[in-house]
Amino acid sequence: MKTKCNAVIVVEGKSDVQFLESFLDAEFVITNGSEVSRETIEYIRSLSMIKKVIVLTDPDSPGKRIRDILDNEIPNLSHAFVEKNKSIKKHKVGVAESSKEHILEAISNLLEKNELVQGTLTMRDLYTLDLCGKDYSNSLRVKVMSELHLGYGNAKTLLKRLNSMNIDYDKLKSVVEKVK
Repeated sequence: MKTKCNAVIVVEGKSDVQFLESFLDAEFVITNGSEVSRETIEYIRSLSMIKKVIVLTDPDSPGKRIRDILDNEIPNLSHAFVEKNKSIKKHKVGVAESSKEHILEAISNLLEKNELVQGTLTMRDLYTLDLCGKDYSNSLRVKVMSELHLGYGNAKTLLKRLNSMNIDYDKLKSVVEKVK
């Protein structure tokens, strides 16, 4: 039996849709790679006015590029992130290479883009918690972002996503201590 998802899921390609349709009952939009066409952006924007839109792209730089393009063009998107280390098969990385369980977990831990609510964390806070500026900062960031279901990113991306979720310093500190 398929899991019902009352949202439009934006993915990169046909193989993603084929995989997701095997266990998800949802509407899908394909971007056809990281050069998202103006027509696709406009279509997703119109859908976002009447339905929830979830962006589920590959955990790589083209996937991040698609997210950034859509985020800059369309308000109120939700983001689901798959972890790179859980999305590799036959030397390929992507949504279609993930497991059903990992996808369902990602969809149940959405990052909601909310322009009205913004956290107050600063880059200095990330330095204080060793999330940037140290030799081991990248591996620590990966653990924190995994724990919070924020996908992968550099310090600037982490800061943006933490503030988007309105996570405060104390909450971040407790997550850092938990994963260390």
